[in-house]
Amino acid sequence: MSTRRYTYPEAAEVLRVEERWLRRNINDLPHSRKGKTVTFTDADLDRIDAMHHHEPTAGPLAVAPSAPAPTAAHPLAALKPLPARR
Repeated sequence: MSTRRYTYPEAAEVLRVEERWLRRNINDLPHSRKGKTVTFTDADLDRIDAMHHHEPTAGPLAVAPSAPAPTAAHPLAALKPLPARR
């Protein structure tokens, strides 16, 4: 099974951004590089989208905050430090 590889123009089209934005920000984005050839996988494009996805926090489109999930005690919470050696 082969993984689809996208070039700069193809990735820019999928992400709906300008190709020069990808080139300018390549050092901060997930990608593969073989020599001078840069490619992006579907997973890379999903990560780029997630990195730059923002939900509104106020206004009519804001997501209502959900109740925090009950948290269990940390498994190491009961550990205490050993007494100092003298």
